[in-house]
Amino acid sequence: MKVTELREMSASELEKELREQKEAFFKLRFQHSINQLDNPMKIVETKKTIARIMTILREKELADRA
Repeated sequence: MKVTELREMSASELEKELREQKEAFFKLRFQHSINQLDNPMKIVETKKTIARIMTILREKELADRA
């Protein structure tokens, strides 16, 4: 998911997306541990997406305070 798409989302939508990404990350780690994962780079991409969402949520939180 692109950063521009994430920035257009509301805080509640971002929190929902964050939960979904964390769930997907858990499933990917599980698949990787039992050697059923076709593309291990998917784990890295998911971690980066989670970090992006958390960063944007923090930016929105700080913007609301100011």
